[in-house]
Amino acid sequence: MAIELKVPQVGESITEVQIGAWLKQPGERAEKDEPIVEIESDKATVELPAPVSGVIAQILKKRGETAAVGETIGLLEEGAAVGGSNGATAPAPAPQKEAAIQKKTAAQTETAPPAAAPAPRETRPVANPPRPAPLAERPAPKTAPLTVAEKPPTAPAVKPTKPAPAPRPMLLSTAAGREEEIIPMTMIRRKIASRLVEAQQNAALLTTFNEVDMTAVIHLRKEQGNVFQEMYGVKLGFMSFFVKATIEALKMFPQINAEIRGDNIVYRNYYDIGIAVGGGKGLVVPVVRNAERMSFAEIEIAINDLAARARDNKLKIEELEGGTFTISNGGVYGSLLSTPIINPPQSGILGLHAIQDRPVARDGNVVIRSMMYLALTYDHRIVDGREAVTFLRRIKEIIENPLRMLLEV
Repeated sequence: MAIELKVPQVGESITEVQIGAWLKQPGERAEKDEPIVEIESDKATVELPAPVSGVIAQILKKRGETAAVGETIGLLEEGAAVGGSNGATAPAPAPQKEAAIQKKTAAQTETAPPAAAPAPRETRPVANPPRPAPLAERPAPKTAPLTVAEKPPTAPAVKPTKPAPAPRPMLLSTAAGREEEIIPMTMIRRKIASRLVEAQQNAALLTTFNEVDMTAVIHLRKEQGNVFQEMYGVKLGFMSFFVKATIEALKMFPQINAEIRGDNIVYRNYYDIGIAVGGGKGLVVPVVRNAERMSFAEIEIAINDLAARARDNKLKIEELEGGTFTISNGGVYGSLLSTPIINPPQSGILGLHAIQDRPVARDGNVVIRSMMYLALTYDHRIVDGREAVTFLRRIKEIIENPLRMLLEV
């Protein structure tokens, strides 16, 4: 029996997806719940599992093509066994049934007129079928798929192949040796592009900068890092310090944690912090929910888990939705200074950058300190410059003296 593989619902507002890599090819067997194909939405990549055990019969939508939610993208023969060169064969019919089929087929052959067209054959496969007709002489397949038992004996065996990357369309220019590749944008990349343009067009973006001395945090991590990792099974990173410091600053300036909704300003009394990470398909911003209730260890565990699944395209749609404020750490890639763009409808984003040992003045002396530039991009429609500058300075004060987070001062 042929089972239709349909695009599942992957989000409330998502009506169209892009087909990713087919993990199983025609002729290959898939067990129930085994991933068959990757489906890319504008928020995440999900895997479509096999609804039942069977063999991939046909792929209707190739990699890179778009499909609507609910549309059939492939066919799966339920319960069929793999045929071809991989050593597995379709189940042979029982001896009694096989003898009856052969006897009936022989009788049909004897009674058929010599000059007439061959009589319709039994739909079940018989031993030693005649040589398949050339492809050009075969009738076009019908819309309704034939099951394995219904396929005529002249159907050629399908040899399973390993999943191969989709061909990359290439456009050759008129000049020899000058080639251009045309590759469709992924759904995630399209969404990133549209959201960034939306932010630039619909918000009054302004960026303010400051620098922070990371020496105290670095010393604390060296001093307590091993104990922290032994106790919680995760490294003590910089991000948990900045999440904690950001929440304290947001409490002082709630408009940076708010959003414009029509002619209203919506203030939130919770803090869902988005952490920008580079995923396998592009930049994604998974959200740490209610981060104000979490400890350092809980924040580090959550961020590590989200980042790992982002790289493997395993994030769930709901983990990318919402968020009241975003932190982006371009420093992991070596960025010294940048102007991050807010993630609408949020009103602010904090940009972290590379840590560098630089000479700075302390108590009239020049000393070497581990310094980092901070950048806050904010929506000037609801956040004034004074609040933005003070917000960034508050983060600086907390990071330079981490004990303030414990004392809440």
